[in-house]
Amino acid sequence: MQFQFDSLAAFLHMDGHGTFVWAAYGVTFLTLTALALQPRLQRRRLKRELERQQRIEARRRSVETRRTREAEPA
Repeated sequence: MQFQFDSLAAFLHMDGHGTFVWAAYGVTFLTLTALALQPRLQRRRLKRELERQQRIEARRRSVETRRTREAEPA
């Protein structure tokens, strides 16, 4: 088996095309990572927002219940 490049430096340089090749790999890796993380981050954000809305609604119900009890004749 014969290797295409003589050394690691030659492999990284790739006859002058290394900059473009490694930049393409970097952009691809970053894009795939972002695509994998985005749904998780969005789910976490939506979950926090739902919990916040539930807390607000629970407080409203609590206040309404208190007002109703205070308004009832004793």
